[in-house]
Amino acid sequence: MVRFVHEEYLMLLAIVPVLLAVGWWVWRMRKGAAAAFATPAMIGRLAPAASRYKRPVKFGIQVFIVVVLILALADLQVGTRLEEVKQEGVEIFLALDLSLSMKAEDIKPNRLEKAKLEIRNLIGRLGGDRIGLVVFAGKAYTQFPLTTDYSAANLFLDVIDVDAVSTPGTAIGTAIEQAMASFDLKDPTTKVIVVITDGENTDGEVFEAAEAAAARGVILYTIGMGSPTGAPIPLVTNAGVSDFKRDRMGAVVVTKLDEASLERIALIGKGKYFRSSTSQDELDAIYKDVNALQKREFGVKQFTDYEDRFQYFLAFAVLLLILELLLSENKTPWLSLGRFLRREEEVKA
Repeated sequence: MVRFVHEEYLMLLAIVPVLLAVGWWVWRMRKGAAAAFATPAMIGRLAPAASRYKRPVKFGIQVFIVVVLILALADLQVGTRLEEVKQEGVEIFLALDLSLSMKAEDIKPNRLEKAKLEIRNLIGRLGGDRIGLVVFAGKAYTQFPLTTDYSAANLFLDVIDVDAVSTPGTAIGTAIEQAMASFDLKDPTTKVIVVITDGENTDGEVFEAAEAAAARGVILYTIGMGSPTGAPIPLVTNAGVSDFKRDRMGAVVVTKLDEASLERIALIGKGKYFRSSTSQDELDAIYKDVNALQKREFGVKQFTDYEDRFQYFLAFAVLLLILELLLSENKTPWLSLGRFLRREEEVKA
């Protein structure tokens, strides 16, 4: 396992192309000034010892020294010991609906963004609990497996949108089955699935999936996104909202929250149902409920010892600096002698 302690310093590598561009510009200026002063043959007579190649080589070494020093500043560390660290918590799998109806705006800014905001808040409160995310529409996929790496979880959460699952529909049962497949059911840790959806199930045997999960001791919570009165589904382009989704007859489609199904799923799973609102954080209430459950200890493999490696970069930079200082801009005598002897042999031949 390797990491940079100060990753922000790696941004300084952006200066390298600038240095190369400046070096090329200076070389062009010097070449133009020399051409205005004398012909190449005359310059060769005036400065016979000057090398055409040493100056670019020295400049390349200088730029490389800058790169190595930036890497030293970033402080590369190498993990040296992997241990199983004991933590206490529960395992929570979130099943997030990414069907097009989650773009409805009966909850501000819309159903999906409100759900993502609550998930971010939940991740910020976790301490020792493992969290995973399943996304679903007509099919279900594991966005990230159970983890205690909350930073990585937030990164995965940021990139999801309704286009992440191309198959249309709302297969809640498939999402529950996908989460179940991701659990290690032999592990006695308390397991929870939170389904976040508008409840308009269009595919799969959702109640059978809920019963199968409950039979394995998994607790099911549901959060209903939307309102029973419903809202139209905006079709968004780069220029903004262009229209609303319409049926074959041209009428605007209104997506409504199906609370009855979600309440039944939570009842089967011995959990609770919550209706989402703009002002409340339903996942916070669920987490408080889950936090009161009996937590079990589990092991997580992680690196516990790291060793700095910046000193190797510094040593290499010093060696390059010494090389650059010792390298003159004049021709190397033995190389010049070698070229002279080759020319003499060619003349004799």
